[in-house]
Amino acid sequence: MLETHDHSPEATVPVRLTLNGAPVTVEVAPNAILLDVLRERLGLTGTKKGCDHGQCGACTVHVDGRAMNACLRLAVMCEGQAITTIEGLAEGDRLHPVQQAFLDHDAFQCGYCSPGQIMSAVALLEDPRVAGDVCTVREAMSGNLCRCGAYQNILAAIQDARLRLHGQEGDEA
Repeated sequence: MLETHDHSPEATVPVRLTLNGAPVTVEVAPNAILLDVLRERLGLTGTKKGCDHGQCGACTVHVDGRAMNACLRLAVMCEGQAITTIEGLAEGDRLHPVQQAFLDHDAFQCGYCSPGQIMSAVALLEDPRVAGDVCTVREAMSGNLCRCGAYQNILAAIQDARLRLHGQEGDEA
């Protein structure tokens, strides 16, 4: 009879990163997915688990300023990187201009996709290489699904946020 005994605890790796502006070290399994670590280990549940395949955008976070699907990234790959989640966008009690524009334009329906939509929109608006026309914005946001169909309000919110971020007065819904 073959006996196997594993007396060692599951191997973990320390990952040092900056999370929403604060230094954090978290012990993770080498195969831990960033999305699961954010939600289950760090309690940041604003980032949503939608498809687990990188097709819906609900789990979008910023990694060193770039929008990425957290469900497709191993947590250990984030060593030394800056991660921003939806919880890290607001400055104190003041919402980020994209968050405020989403509220003003009723770009939330059920709200499940909203954190990913907002994170993608922020990255889009911070990228100087992306043109501001509606067709370009629609294409850039195509990785984010809204099963409620709030796309028109989402596009209006993004265009309004673009104006707000450039110091122009945006539309109040």
